[in-house]
Amino acid sequence: MASVASPVIFKEFCPLYYLLNAIPTKIQKGFRSIVVYLTALDTNGDYIAVGSSIGMLYLYCRHLNQMKKYNFEGKCESITFVKLLSCFDDLVAVGTASGRVAVFQLVSSLPGRNKQLRRFDVAGIHKSSITALAWSPNGMKLFSGDDRGKIVYSALDLDHGVCNSSLVLEEPSSIVQLDYNQKVLLVSTLQRTILFYTEEKSVKQVGTQPRK
Repeated sequence: MASVASPVIFKEFCPLYYLLNAIPTKIQKGFRSIVVYLTALDTNGDYIAVGSSIGMLYLYCRHLNQMKKYNFEGKCESITFVKLLSCFDDLVAVGTASGRVAVFQLVSSLPGRNKQLRRFDVAGIHKSSITALAWSPNGMKLFSGDDRGKIVYSALDLDHGVCNSSLVLEEPSSIVQLDYNQKVLLVSTLQRTILFYTEEKSVKQVGTQPRK
């Protein structure tokens, strides 16, 4: 008996003009006109987060059709990575070209959720460009990796507004991917992929040959 083929779903792909039109293509800084490049992207069911070359994070709410902007104080530098998380509160982590990492706890209109925008900073452990970010499902842990192979663990206490960070691992080559689940951190670098067991602080390499 022939199996019944599953139905084919057609999807249309088109530029998100409503999003792109809300982001300036140039900004004026003194007498200079600076071109704005889009440098990082992440999405979930609630938001589209876009990082830019001018240090501005553009956060589009898909339910309210509203664009909001967030930035780092001080130096205007390129955002290299953004990572959204929707748990009890909506969170977005942002990394920059100089190694700055910040977490924004977003405002929610839902009862019992966060009513005031808060920002947490990962204090000066990274000294080079952020290349990867990974959340724990509950938003209490954030892992950040940079292009010099450093991986930093940040413990967030959202109730008390505290962020404590420490260096947990250092690889000889750039971090290209991080993913965290069930006390295990998956780390991919330019040379290898490893599993880092956060409780035992032990490392297990995936495969035996280095990447070419």
